[in-house]
Amino acid sequence: MPIKDWPASERPRERLLAQGATALSDAELLALLLGTGTAGRSALDNARAALQQLGSVRALLTAPADQISALPGWGAASYARLQAVWELGKRMLLEDAQRVHAMGSPQSVRSYLCMALAQPGHEIFAVLFLDAQHRLIACEEMFRGTLTQTSVYPREVVKQALRHNCAAVILAHNHPSGVAEPSRADEALTRALQSALALVDVRVLDHIVVAGARSVSFAERGLL
Repeated sequence: MPIKDWPASERPRERLLAQGATALSDAELLALLLGTGTAGRSALDNARAALQQLGSVRALLTAPADQISALPGWGAASYARLQAVWELGKRMLLEDAQRVHAMGSPQSVRSYLCMALAQPGHEIFAVLFLDAQHRLIACEEMFRGTLTQTSVYPREVVKQALRHNCAAVILAHNHPSGVAEPSRADEALTRALQSALALVDVRVLDHIVVAGARSVSFAERGLL
C-alpha cells in the first residue's frame, strides 16, 4: 500500500511534523528522501531494504552512484538527494569548526574530518590552514591516492601554507581499510612535513587519521 494511503498518524512526513525528526527511524527518514515507492513497494519498504543491504546509514550516504542505483527503488535522483544531505552536513560542521579555536574544540574539527574524508576506495590527504589564533582559514584536499597509499609532496603543502599566510596547520588523511591506526609511513611523512613547514615558520599542530567514524590524533598520542 502506498504511504499516502496510510493513516495520517503513521505516515513519516506527518509524524515528523507532529513529533519532530527524532521520532522517526532511519528507514522513515530515508523514505522521506525517496519520496515515492515502486510497484508493490512503498518508499519505506525500499528504504528498509537499502539499509539491510548496505548495513548502516553511513554506508548508504557514502556509497558510490552505481551502488545506489542498483538498489530497488533507488536511482540517480535518490543518489543526488543523499549527496546533498551529506554535503549539507559537512558544511554545517565546517561552519562549526570555523567559529572556534581549532585546538580548543578538537571534536568539531574531527567530526568535520570524519565526514570530509569519508570517500570510499582511495586515500585523501587534506590540510587545515589556521591563523595565529588557530582559527580555520581554509580546509583543502591536497592529494588523492589509491586504496593503500597517497603521494604527498611537502613542497606543495608549503606553497599553500604561504598562499594562505597561515601560522599553523592540521594535517589529515583517511585509511579506506577501516583501520585508523597510524602507520610508520604516516609518522615519517608527518616528520617530513614538520621539517618543511618549520622552514617557513608554520607549526604542525596535529595529524588526524580517519577511518569511517573513527579517528586518531597524533597530538593525543604524543607523536608530534
